[in-house]
Amino acid sequence: MKTAALFVLALAAALLLSVGPARAQDLEKPVLLVAVPALQGLYRETTLIAVPVAGAHIGFILNRASALKLGVLFPRHEPSSKVVDPVYFGGPEMSEAVFAVVHGDPGASALHLLGGVFVVSNAAAVDRIIEQTPNEARYFAGFVGWRPGELAKEIEAGYWATGEADESLFFRPDTSGLWKELIERFGGASLPKWHAREVREPGGGVAVGGRTPIAAR
Repeated sequence: MKTAALFVLALAAALLLSVGPARAQDLEKPVLLVAVPALQGLYRETTLIAVPVAGAHIGFILNRASALKLGVLFPRHEPSSKVVDPVYFGGPEMSEAVFAVVHGDPGASALHLLGGVFVVSNAAAVDRIIEQTPNEARYFAGFVGWRPGELAKEIEAGYWATGEADESLFFRPDTSGLWKELIERFGGASLPKWHAREVREPGGGVAVGGRTPIAAR
């Protein structure tokens, strides 16, 4: 199983394009993305945190709790049944794999996201987190990936309201009202009213590792 280090390298290779100039300086650190009210499709009313990785960006949708829990996805792994929260849909890239977002560096080549938050993609390391501290992580199925310059162009086009990334949002107990709360803070009435096309098609996926549910193995 690939480690998080290979996760980064594979993602960078898969998304390799020339860097676009738009808002490049603003995106050299993690950023909070809030879909404008006009945005439709997969990212309608979503909130994400995106982080720069090797010239590209990766991120996770924070407010898409699924109806499934780990115990359902991994019925033959008894510790998974101890996880209370549902699995969150993190994005369309590698959506059949589960990633653990945790406080503190757990080792196992975890990828630093921001502050004290890391994401783990190595299957054995995700298993250890589930077995040792099952409810101290948030589990995401998939992630969002942007090629170099792509996120800057989306922001320039008005798809996203942006703000300072807050690591606590990764672990917010109830994210159902998060988008509405943030869009009001950003001044929803003044955001674009055009009919936005969907930014990305659902699906796709880069083979970057992660813990795969039994049904997909």
